[in-house]
Amino acid sequence: MAADFLLHALLGLLPVCCFLTALIYLDSYKLIPLRWVLGTIVLGCGAAVLSYPVNVAGLEWLPIDFVHYSRYVSPVLEEFLKGSIIFVLVRHNRIGFLVDAAIFGFAVGAGFAIFENLFYLRALPDTQLGIWIVRGFGTAIMHGGATAIYAVVSEALAGQNPTRGYAIYVPGFVGAVAVHSIFNHFFFTPIVNTLVILVSFPLVLNIVFQRSEKSVSDWLGVGFDADTELLELINSGEFSSSKVGLYLNSLKEKFEGPVVVDLLCYLRLHTELSIRAKGLLMMRESGFMDKTGEETKAKLEELKYLETSIGTTGLLAIRPFMRMSQEDLWQFYMLSN
Repeated sequence: MAADFLLHALLGLLPVCCFLTALIYLDSYKLIPLRWVLGTIVLGCGAAVLSYPVNVAGLEWLPIDFVHYSRYVSPVLEEFLKGSIIFVLVRHNRIGFLVDAAIFGFAVGAGFAIFENLFYLRALPDTQLGIWIVRGFGTAIMHGGATAIYAVVSEALAGQNPTRGYAIYVPGFVGAVAVHSIFNHFFFTPIVNTLVILVSFPLVLNIVFQRSEKSVSDWLGVGFDADTELLELINSGEFSSSKVGLYLNSLKEKFEGPVVVDLLCYLRLHTELSIRAKGLLMMRESGFMDKTGEETKAKLEELKYLETSIGTTGLLAIRPFMRMSQEDLWQFYMLSN
């Protein structure tokens, strides 16, 4: 009995954990601290805990049977709960690249699947071995993959359309719900469904990783050169006659002198930290896990102080010549960890 329980637990929990470990290992830039991955798994478990009373209430309130509920209602509710975690991460610029999104998304789904399978393991300890093969290699991977799809699509759209508001989160959510719902329809036998999941999701995520690696490399190359040129311009005696210098000089009519000085200091710090972040990524790609350092942390604190001093209007005034893409906002978060 104990041996059967252990075998069922391994089949239900081990595959999704191994898959997530493989995703983290494949990330050559090591963009996400392990504690954040573990924390996201815990949040995924929390989403699963919350989904139980929500689904019970839904079954009681809606005049449909369990089969139709599991196909058309629970996928919406469960993907909404899982997706809300990713939504917060994207909105707060905690995700910089597609590879981050894939790892965070799969971690949320893995946490959800771990709790769900533990719940069923306790409630149905005598279930047949085949059920746990399907739940471990099929359902659990589906939960992780569906949320990873939502995260990747949302992150991609957020990077391309930063001003589109909440609309950018709809396509990824629809995709995640569709994957979840199709899986719950069981168009094929459970074993065939599981095989489809095992074959398709690694292929999709492999494409995501390849595109993300290229995106990181391109961003490092172009961004590093641009930041270096701007910093050299600030440090030279020619800055005041440059386009950026002339623009800042024109702001004297709109801002007081000390604010203009703070704008220049902010620009310099912003550029130095941007170069530092890209340097850290290059070191990580080469296998060196350098830490942020006290000096960098002090500069980050000074940057926050300058943001307060400058105010929203001042930041908007210098935005035309600052590259504030999703990746650029994320790099400061990376330095703070």
